[in-house]
Amino acid sequence: MADNEARWYVVHTYSGYENKVASNLETTVENRNLGHLIQEIRVPTEKVTEIKDNKSREVERKVFPGYVIVKMIMNDDSWYIVRNIRGCTGFVGPSSKPVPLTDEEVERLGVEIKNVEVDYNVGDSVRIIDGPFDDSVGIVDELNKEKNSVRVIIHMFGRETPVELELHQVEPVE
Repeated sequence: MADNEARWYVVHTYSGYENKVASNLETTVENRNLGHLIQEIRVPTEKVTEIKDNKSREVERKVFPGYVIVKMIMNDDSWYIVRNIRGCTGFVGPSSKPVPLTDEEVERLGVEIKNVEVDYNVGDSVRIIDGPFDDSVGIVDELNKEKNSVRVIIHMFGRETPVELELHQVEPVE
C-alpha cells in the first residue's frame, strides 16, 4: 500500500459531516506533524444563487455531498489516520485498496488549479492549435486566467465570430 507520490483520494463521510471531517483531519495532521503525508484536504463547493421569499441570495453549496477530497501519500499510517477520523466511513474504491483520482478527473473536478502562463494579451493575434477551429487565426477579445479560458474573434463565413477556448488551445502568431 506504499506510494511515494501524493495523489488525490476521495473519502466518504456521513452526510453533513464533510466540513467536520475536513477540520478534524486538518487538526490531526497538524498535531502529529504529518503534513508530508497528508498535504491538502478539500470539500468542493460552488456558489449558487438561491431565491427564497422573493429574495435572491448567494449561498455556498457542496458539489459532492458526503465526500471529502484528500491529497496524500498513501501508506498504512496515512490510510489509518484518515480512515479513523470521526464521521469518515472510508475511501472510495475497493475496501482493501483506495483508488486515486486520475489526472483527468482531478482536472475535470477543478480540484487542483494549474496556473497557465500565456504570452499573449487582449488584442494580440493568435493561432488556434487545437479543436474544431484548428489552424484558424484570430484576435484575443477576452482573457480569463482564473477560468482557464480565452475568447478569440475569428473570421468565418464573412463575419466575425467569437470562439471560447481554453488557454492552451491558442498560441501567439509570430
